[in-house]
Amino acid sequence: MPARPPLSLKARAVGYLSRREHSRAELSRKLAPHAESPEELTRLLDALERENWLSNDRFVDSLVHRRASRYGAARVMQEARTHQLDGEQLADLQDRLRATEVERARAVWQKRFGTPPESAEEKARQIRFMMARGFSSAVVSRLIRDADALGGDWGDTEG
Repeated sequence: MPARPPLSLKARAVGYLSRREHSRAELSRKLAPHAESPEELTRLLDALERENWLSNDRFVDSLVHRRASRYGAARVMQEARTHQLDGEQLADLQDRLRATEVERARAVWQKRFGTPPESAEEKARQIRFMMARGFSSAVVSRLIRDADALGGDWGDTEG
């Protein structure tokens, strides 16, 4: 069987982008080993942005869709910062996440635990779990306090 010719840089980029959204920094990092020069890579990334194949705004939406239902604002923001997004995009993302953090935390807690902690050890375990997921201490405290007050039964309400 004859060897296939190597993929062009653009074909590699389109292949990555066809599977999921990538930030410019992430795509650059993945393509760098295959580029003949940094200038070639920059030209390709600029062209992909002009042709609307590559968009940091769409990447942010994708990140929210993939991560926000399981993680708190701190954890999602930490991941977003690794993608070298601009300050305005990061600020917008943080606002979006903070606006829904209580509801998202409640859904994560309900799925994982569903009942208020019955001991100090259980309470500490629930708090550690939620904090590790990136939810703020204020949100976690409110969540545990509300769970104690309501007996863990929020029903099907969202908020």
